Amino acid sequence: MFLPPVHSESSIPALRQLIRDFPLGVLTTAIPSDTHPLIQVSHIPFLLDINDESSETELGTLKGHMARQNPQSRTLTDAVALGAPANGNALEQEVLVLFTSPHHHYVPPVFYVETKPTTAKVAPTWNYATAQVYGKAKIYHDSKSKDTIEFLSRQLDDLSKHSEESIMGYTGKDGRPEPWEVSEAPERWLELLKKNIIGIEITITRLEGKFKMSQEMRKGDRDGVIQGFEKLGSETGMAIARMVRERGEQKDAAKMVFE
Repeated sequence: MFLPPVHSESSIPALRQLIRDFPLGVLTTAIPSDTHPLIQVSHIPFLLDINDESSETELGTLKGHMARQNPQSRTLTDAVALGAPANGNALEQEVLVLFTSPHHHYVPPVFYVETKPTTAKVAPTWNYATAQVYGKAKIYHDSKSKDTIEFLSRQLDDLSKHSEESIMGYTGKDGRPEPWEVSEAPERWLELLKKNIIGIEITITRLEGKFKMSQEMRKGDRDGVIQGFEKLGSETGMAIARMVRERGEQKDAAKMVFE
């Protein structure tokens, strides 16, 4: 990822929060195969597991699952099988997962109300926020293995709980619906479901982030971008305006420290 210092996000807790807020990751692998493409991607909702939430440095572990019929799943299981027994269920190759905020948008030059009228030295761009995860993966693919059964059972429970409560707000309180639980589904059906998915557990070795939110612009231009997005009246527009304001304030605060 291209990370100009002005756009780079070095706060690990901030990147962990982005992943939890927008958990649909793009799993990318580059695994040599005689039957499948070298580079493959899949959209997978992940859970981020952290031992110490107060830690400023812990990267954590991503946990998810994917359909066994997915060609990428077959490539992963084939690669793990080739490495056994030396590597067990560990994948030799590094994997990449990309998480992106759904709030991204084109930024028109007309928003730059300070620079455009004076020099016209402005160009359109795109604002976005993203986290990029690199790590080593374990693949739980043997449906008869105790480790696989336990991993998938726990992962389905945890992912459903997070999605129902944190994303949907289904807490059963203040008039909100009760959260759905995996145990509500028929047991036999769940057994069949687990046989048709594989688990993936990624130990994060590197975590990078980028918030490209007009913070490189002059304050007058940033104010114009904020006002421009607020006038759109959309959820995305308001979210972008908020992030532009926050990133601008962080930049100004950092500048004052060094002055």
